[in-house]
Amino acid sequence: MKSLAELQAIKDKTNQELGTVEKRVLVGMATCGIAAGASPVYDVLANGVQGDLAKTVSVKQTGCVGICQYEPVVEIYEGDKRTTYVKMTAEKAQKVLEDHIKNGKVVYEYTIGANN
Repeated sequence: MKSLAELQAIKDKTNQELGTVEKRVLVGMATCGIAAGASPVYDVLANGVQGDLAKTVSVKQTGCVGICQYEPVVEIYEGDKRTTYVKMTAEKAQKVLEDHIKNGKVVYEYTIGANN
């Protein structure tokens, strides 16, 4: 990136892409998340969002979420609503993929509220 105009173009493109997304899935992939096992969690979610589902669901890596004691952390944004899943494993990620991401049913036993 060599100019402010290039940065603005990236921002505009990203905002346009996000406009078609109904669910944004963020997996905490900072050092703490990776050390706690976030890589297999990310792989399950990223590989599970294929075909038509990929048109409405975005799976991305993010940095530190700020709750290291609960890593690996997955946040799902649907409009103004955020669901935070904690202490995730690949198996839990598969259930979240099927129940929440594909069928819209929050898996409450994996959320931060159930783990406090």
